[in-house]
Amino acid sequence: MPMELQISPLVPERDEEGFLLQPETWTKDVAELLAQGEVGKELTEDHWKVIDYLRHYYLEFNAVPPVKMLCKRTGLKSGYICKLFPSGLTRGACKVAGIPRAKIHPLYP
Repeated sequence: MPMELQISPLVPERDEEGFLLQPETWTKDVAELLAQGEVGKELTEDHWKVIDYLRHYYLEFNAVPPVKMLCKRTGLKSGYICKLFPSGLTRGACKVAGIPRAKIHPLYP
């Protein structure tokens, strides 16, 4: 079960599920704080590969990339990404990457 992130002035306003309400408030420091509640440890280089690609794609297309594309572009297998973000791509990686819940494809719960 993910740790509950304590309220901090460094964490921008979030919705009831913990997603940022304003993605433009995201920073790498915010990602580190959000990751405490999602991965429970410091982010590794592989975490950042996923986060950086998610952010890059989101900022360009205003959407989340398909999982196959994410895997191809990062060089990481989907099972490994699931281990990096135990709460999943949406609830874990996208949240840490600062992508708002409303921008996540409805087929990916």
